[in-house]
Amino acid sequence: MKKTDDKKAHDAKADDRKTVAMLAALAEARHDDPFAVLGPHAQGTGVVVRACIPTAERVTVRHGGAETAMTRRHPSGIFEAVMPGTAAVPDYRLDVTYGGGSSAVLDDPYRYGPVLTDFDLYLFGEGTHTRIYDKLGAHLMTVGGNDGVHFAVWAPNARRVSVVADFNSWDGRRHPMRKIGLGIWEIFIPGIGVGQKYKFELLTAHGEILLKSDPFGFAFELPPLNASIVVRPDYQWRDAAWMQSREAQGSWFEKPLSVYEVHLGSWARVPEDDNRYLSYAELAARLIPYVKEMGYTHIELLPVMEHPFSGSWGYQVIGFFAPTSRFGSPVEFKAF
Repeated sequence: MKKTDDKKAHDAKADDRKTVAMLAALAEARHDDPFAVLGPHAQGTGVVVRACIPTAERVTVRHGGAETAMTRRHPSGIFEAVMPGTAAVPDYRLDVTYGGGSSAVLDDPYRYGPVLTDFDLYLFGEGTHTRIYDKLGAHLMTVGGNDGVHFAVWAPNARRVSVVADFNSWDGRRHPMRKIGLGIWEIFIPGIGVGQKYKFELLTAHGEILLKSDPFGFAFELPPLNASIVVRPDYQWRDAAWMQSREAQGSWFEKPLSVYEVHLGSWARVPEDDNRYLSYAELAARLIPYVKEMGYTHIELLPVMEHPFSGSWGYQVIGFFAPTSRFGSPVEFKAF
C-alpha cells in the first residue's frame, strides 16, 4: 500500500512540475500548442477552462446562467476554473475585470475548432489550391453563430505564431495560433471585425521575435506604416450588361487594340492640396474619359499592389492581394 501511495505522490509531483512548465511556456509566449492548454478541456467529470489575459485583475466564466470565478494560476495573467458536473463543454463567456475597474465580456477563441479543412491542406500541400487567398490571410466569417475574423498564415519554420493587433494591445501572449499541419497556423477570433489593424508575431527557431505583415492581406496602412487591415472587399459589380454585350461581339483578338500604360501615382496630382495623389474615384472621373478621348481601348496599370517605397513605382510588392491604400480602399479600387 505504501508503494502505491508513494507512486501516486510521485506522479502528482511530476504532473505538478509539468503544469508549472506548461504555464511558464504560455506566460513567456513560447508554447507551440496553446490550444492544448487554453480554452475548455474535459477533466474527470467536469470541464477545466484556462485563459491567458495578462492585463486582467479578475476573470469569471459565465455559463448557462451560472458563474464560476477563475483562479490566477500564473502571475502573468493565466487563469483557470473548473466547472464540475458534466464533461460536456458549455457555451460560455469570460467576464473580465481589468486594472482601473474597466470590464468586458469576451468570447473565448480557444473554444473553437479549426476552420481550414483537411482538403484545404491536401491541395495546399500539392500546390494546387487555386484559391488559397480565400483561406490564408484575414477573413470575416461566422462560426458557431458568432461573428469574427479567421486568421491563417504559412510559417513552417516558426516555433510559435500569434495574431497581434489593436484589440489585444499587440501582445503576443494573448492570441497564439494553432498549428494544423504543413506549417500553417490559424485561429478564429470572435467579436472583432472590419478596420482592425494586425500583424503576425513569430517566434523563430533561434528564439527571435519577428513582426510580419500578412502576405495575404487585402489592405494595409499607408506607408511608412505597414500593418495589415481587416476589410470586407465585397463589391456589387454593375457591368452585367457590358459583359453580356462583350460576349455577343465575338472574339477580342478580332478587334482593334490600343493600350495606355499608366502609373496612377504620377499620371496626375492635386497641386492645390499639397500635391497629393488622386483617389481611385478621382482617377475614374478623370483618367478613363481621357483615355477614351485619346482613342485607347485598354488601360494597363503599373503595379498597384501594396508596396512600401513609392519610388519603386509599385515594383517592390509586399501585398500581392491588396491594391495600394495610397489611392483608397479595395472597394474603391473595384469601383475604379
